[in-house]
Amino acid sequence: MKRTSVVLAVLAVLMTALLAGCQSPPATLIAAGDIADCNNEGDEATAALLDELEGTMLALGDFAYEDGTAENFAECYEPNWGRHKERTIPVVGNNEYDPGDPQPYLDYWGAAAAPNGTLWYSTEVGSWHVIVLDSNCAEAGCDDSSEQVAWLIDDLATSDARCTMAALHHPRWSSGTENRNLGPIWVALYEAGVDVVLSAHEHAYERFAPLTPDGQVDHDRGIRSFVVGTGGAGLTDYDGQAAHSEAMDHETWGVLRMTLRPDSYDWEFVPVAGSDFTDRGSGVCH
Repeated sequence: MKRTSVVLAVLAVLMTALLAGCQSPPATLIAAGDIADCNNEGDEATAALLDELEGTMLALGDFAYEDGTAENFAECYEPNWGRHKERTIPVVGNNEYDPGDPQPYLDYWGAAAAPNGTLWYSTEVGSWHVIVLDSNCAEAGCDDSSEQVAWLIDDLATSDARCTMAALHHPRWSSGTENRNLGPIWVALYEAGVDVVLSAHEHAYERFAPLTPDGQVDHDRGIRSFVVGTGGAGLTDYDGQAAHSEAMDHETWGVLRMTLRPDSYDWEFVPVAGSDFTDRGSGVCH
């Protein structure tokens, strides 16, 4: 009996170790948008920060200012953030449409910008499913009848990932604007149990409580959202703070670093050298 008990105990230890080894290791994601402006040095400061940070980069749109021309990509974005191009997941912003169409953006990023032939697509970062969307609704369509939302619903239905994140340039919620036209996208994300949404556009940092599509706190199934428009372009202030905004800063360039685990995540806002604002926490996937 004693020998049997010892054998069973050893098997239990081995099984525990085997199951732990089968879990995907944590992945690191680094995110920010509103990036390169040749008229200031913010993008140089954040690029220097990126030089010290490992992980996949998620660039949340508005890569160059004042618009996404080929010249601005070459002269403003490429010398700084461009050195991290090979590890970057790009998200189209409104500046990329400003030349008249996003062709310079497509030319710069190549297949990475539209791997499926559209500016919305999905990929994997570690064990997480990451969905990239085009929030320029006039051009891409964000209503229930649009190709993008139909694709989104199908993509969410076919994914078997425990944890899912969506990224788009314009925020649904911020203390600067409320983008109601993104409502159908948020309904699709919420109904599928998406955990986190990252956006930019507002030149500040902000974190919201987990919310339903109509902006009510829901700690069980709500989507936690971040606005990370702190990639280097000039920062802007808000007149006040929106309901359910849990953290906000409009004076600090930096990036959001997320540790993505198979069933949970950590976040930390990492400021550029010389700044001390930060925001950190953790969450569990739905």
